[in-house]
Order: sequence, then C-alpha cells, then structure tokens
Amino acid sequence: MSKRDELIAKYADDLKNKCKITPDMALLTKVTIGCGPAIYNNDSATVAGTDESELETVKKNFLMKKLGLADSPKLMEAINAVIDTYGRSERAKYRAVIYYMLTKHFGKESVYK
Repeated sequence: MSKRDELIAKYADDLKNKCKITPDMALLTKVTIGCGPAIYNNDSATVAGTDESELETVKKNFLMKKLGLADSPKLMEAINAVIDTYGRSERAKYRAVIYYMLTKHFGKESVYK
C-alpha cells in the first residue's frame, strides 16, 4: 500500500469514527490528491482549529479559490461547523478530512469530477 493510500485509509477512519460520517471513498481520494504534497508534511497535513489565520487560509485558498465560493460569513460558519463535527478537542484535524467535509457541506463534489 502506498503512503497516500495509507493516509486515505486514516482519513476514512477519522470520518467514520470521529465524525460519524460514512465517506465517499472516490471523493475522499480526489480531495486527498487535490491537497498535493501538503498531506506528507506534519505541519501542513493538519489544520489548527483555534488559529484564526489558518482558518482564514482555508476559507480563501480552499473555499473561495478551489470551490469557487463567494466570500460571506457562511464560509467561516461552515468551517466552524466542520471543526465542531470533527471535535474541537481533537488535536490532529487532518486537512483532507476538513476539505472533504466542506466539499460535502457546500455540495461542491462536481469540482472533483
């Protein structure tokens, strides 16, 4: 199994066990690939849920640039809702899992088709 496949399995496990979501494995794989090399770096592989500047980066670089959403308070509300689902106390919130949940939240799966 490749390193990426191992990470995808770890992300699927987090979605099932921590978020209580049954993952769409094809979409999770595409979202993970879309994260690029960031998933292999310990710092960039996770999102700090309490770091406002990091959440702003998720909003600008993922929601607005990648998913093509317009800036509005709804974007930060969605990010916070996803972090609540993941568990605020959860130390390692994987970027691919957060991006997957945001993609599903906004119904933007078509971006990864």
